[in-house]
Amino acid sequence: MALWGKGRRFRSRLLTFFLAFATVFVTVAMVQYPKDAFDSAIMGLNLWWNVVFPSLLPFFILSEILMGLGVVHFIGVLLEPLMRPVFNVPGVGAFALSMGLASGYPMDAVITSKFRKDQLCTAVEAERLLSFTNTADPLFMFGAVAVGMFAMPELGATIALAHYLSSFLVGIIFRFHARGRDRQTPDAATPPGNIVLRAFRALYGARQEDKRSMGQLLGDAVKSSMNTILLIGGFIIVFSVFLRIVSVMGVTSVLETAFSWVLSAVGFSVNLAPSLVSGFFEIDIGTMAASQADAPLVEKVAVAGAIIAWSGLSVHGQVASIVIESGIRITPYIFGRLLHAVLAVLITLLLMGSGGVMPAMFSVPVAVMPGGGWSPVFWLTRFEQMGYLALVCTATLVALSLVCHAGRRARVLIKK
Repeated sequence: MALWGKGRRFRSRLLTFFLAFATVFVTVAMVQYPKDAFDSAIMGLNLWWNVVFPSLLPFFILSEILMGLGVVHFIGVLLEPLMRPVFNVPGVGAFALSMGLASGYPMDAVITSKFRKDQLCTAVEAERLLSFTNTADPLFMFGAVAVGMFAMPELGATIALAHYLSSFLVGIIFRFHARGRDRQTPDAATPPGNIVLRAFRALYGARQEDKRSMGQLLGDAVKSSMNTILLIGGFIIVFSVFLRIVSVMGVTSVLETAFSWVLSAVGFSVNLAPSLVSGFFEIDIGTMAASQADAPLVEKVAVAGAIIAWSGLSVHGQVASIVIESGIRITPYIFGRLLHAVLAVLITLLLMGSGGVMPAMFSVPVAVMPGGGWSPVFWLTRFEQMGYLALVCTATLVALSLVCHAGRRARVLIKK
């Protein structure tokens, strides 16, 4: 125990020294390259203002209101028969899953952190939930990546299907995470009675416990959501500057060498190494670089899928800043991202076979295609599509959960 304690203190000191050195290094580099730092900060600010702010803020506010009204508790009871056996998380996790599927990063982190603060899940359950619900926006994959970057709309189905299948596999694998320190939430033991009536009782009970008026609830939702969106904007700007600085100073060449070795080992073109370096830090830049690389199509799509699954250090920084106050460890989340990236590559290769492309299964409205500018019509259509996807995902999960519940009740009656 004494040796373990000394080793832990040594790692803590080493991490402290490294972070201090890295911060000083970046600060000096910003002074040495002020124009690059300024330009990259402006680019990050434009990305946040034009894309992140208008697309995520309404969903942040709505999720806060839905939790205050007890709707999330209602969904949690209905979806417990599905989420607990499959992913070993409480039923409310389906709300984070649905919102994450519809609106992308880092919506699920915001919701999971809120669940943990409100004692709707344990720390271990929150880590499991965060490991597989942190998914990309489907409109990003169908529109920005397949259409805007690859100029092949038919690739959207392949990229999205590989992304979501690998995400669900991560969730199933992570159901065994930290079983030794697992303390399940009270709703793990399903009480008797009609599940729909129990769901309505849970909604009413949660609303009575909250006790805030609708005006106060709306005000708190807007205030909390604005704080979160500003925090995300700060991380986007910081990582935009950091990526430009390390690129200018040649630090990325070391990573490029490492990624070239990995690509050669798996039989991929080394021309994809620069895209992996960019994607290691930022998802949009990395996927764009993968689409433009001089490599076979199947390899470019697989690498793009890995970058989307990994999501970049920029997103990881946003997630860490959101969940740190709720006591959720970030290490399991990072391992989940790595596993998601590997599985996404394997499933993409299986779907595309010997270089073929799956037929397009969904269409993307013209208003959400890239290149048309960020007009009010664009954002209204995007909000409509994201809301529609969230409702469809939730309804599908509820239907599956009710089927599971009915099957379980039938087995109990047969045994009697």
